[in-house]
Amino acid sequence: ESKEVKKEVSEAPAAKVEVELSSQDKLVQAAKRLERLLSSQGTIKSGEKDADAVIQAATTLIHSNPSKIVKRWLGISSGTASKATLVDLAFVAKTMLDPLGSSATGRDLLMQLAPATAEDEDVTMKIDSDGAENKGKAASQIVHLESAAREVESYLLSLAVRLLWRQSPSEAQALELSVKAIQITSLHMEEAAKNTYGVGSANGLYPLLARLYRYQSLVAEGCAANFHLEMDNRKELVGAHRMAVVRRDVDTQATLLNIMLKDLLNANQVEQAQKLLANSTFPESASNNQLCRHLYYSGRIQALRLEYTSAFSNLSQCLRKAPTNTALGFRIAVQRLLIVVQLLMGEIPERSVFFAEGMCGELAPYLKITQAVRRGDLAVFHETVKQFTDRLKLDGTYTLISRLAHSVVKAGLRRLNTSYSRISLDDIAHRLGLANATSAEFVVSKAVMDGVIDATIFHEEGYIQSHDLVDVYATTEPMEAFHRRIAYCLTTHNDAVRSMRYPQDEYKQQLEASRGMRGKKDDDKTDEEKAQELEEELDDDY
Repeated sequence: ESKEVKKEVSEAPAAKVEVELSSQDKLVQAAKRLERLLSSQGTIKSGEKDADAVIQAATTLIHSNPSKIVKRWLGISSGTASKATLVDLAFVAKTMLDPLGSSATGRDLLMQLAPATAEDEDVTMKIDSDGAENKGKAASQIVHLESAAREVESYLLSLAVRLLWRQSPSEAQALELSVKAIQITSLHMEEAAKNTYGVGSANGLYPLLARLYRYQSLVAEGCAANFHLEMDNRKELVGAHRMAVVRRDVDTQATLLNIMLKDLLNANQVEQAQKLLANSTFPESASNNQLCRHLYYSGRIQALRLEYTSAFSNLSQCLRKAPTNTALGFRIAVQRLLIVVQLLMGEIPERSVFFAEGMCGELAPYLKITQAVRRGDLAVFHETVKQFTDRLKLDGTYTLISRLAHSVVKAGLRRLNTSYSRISLDDIAHRLGLANATSAEFVVSKAVMDGVIDATIFHEEGYIQSHDLVDVYATTEPMEAFHRRIAYCLTTHNDAVRSMRYPQDEYKQQLEASRGMRGKKDDDKTDEEKAQELEEELDDDY
């Protein structure tokens, strides 16, 4: 019994030991996984000359979706490169990419980024000292990618851009590499479009091209504060966006549209951004992240153009669709702008908004501004804004908050109208911090015309007389609130119906059942049906 106990104790820690793969091994496994996925989908290989092979691969490719496969692969492989370095990327490029194939340019770029280390030199000397026989064996074991070579090349280039971007002294090098990576990926797409049979394998590059454009935008912003593109660069983005629309490249189309909107907002060209927003169509099948960015930029443009109702709708939808476990900085930016828009609409945000998890410190200035607006004290409001001027300019909300002075006055007038049935204009000027009674009279007359308060001004006597409170249910306010809620429910219902995924080829199954073709053998199936079944199996696996 004692021997058995000792044996169990000795084997217990050995069972917990797990071999952790290196970053190089993880990247190699991810590249091989993508090679298997794309090979099973009938991807046309570069340089294929056999007409029958091309036609067969094209027939299968029509019923597959390489872009969808690559996007899922990117989601699965998101954690593989968390600890990767430039040396790891160069090793994977050297191992998996063919030096004589279509990905030779990207392979050379990646290998130039990683300097040769002492260990690599020792390995090279050891290989040279082996014999010609060992060299032949080593060369025979090397298997380069074929179907996924272009996708893995673009993926490794995007990782290299991200690594250089995170290193502060290498931002200029990262920007240069991003430009070259976009050129290489675009060249692959052009070569695929020139295919004689009209079917190319460039669909898998769509998510990667959008990823490169996104990194290029981030790197360009990191190079200089308040960076905005020049006219020539904007023309290039417009041309790339036009080509993405022609190719039906949803990922690149949505990414470039958001980049152009953000660039115009950074350059304070609100009218140009509004024209771009009005004359462009955001793709419905774009990713949720790009949709959230588009809603945020749309709400910001509409808020600057005094369209507060539309801005509030877009920002509220953006905050609901934003991920709750990540993107805290983005949610804080949306919440800040949403609070300011609510104040401009004459509404006071709920107190719980300012004490959300992770937002207390960032929203503290806006809490004090909201309290000043709620009290209707113009002096306290100006003092609070002056205290946080630098912070508000950094957040990009100073222009909107400067418009809140009128809202503060209206909030103060509401309180005075509720508290006093009769009050002099001098007291109003003193309580609201206005210059004199004449200014107070102008402000009150404007509030009466706008429907903020219900009162009568007696100019000669120098006071205002408040009217009796009217039953709110006798007005149109309940109907308007009910209409807003119904419109929101209908919009949510329509979005849900549009997003539903109906069973594919359901009508074909019913047709076969009506014709008595349920007993058809697998051998009689057409190539289209086999390709469809293969795609469905792939969807079930991932």
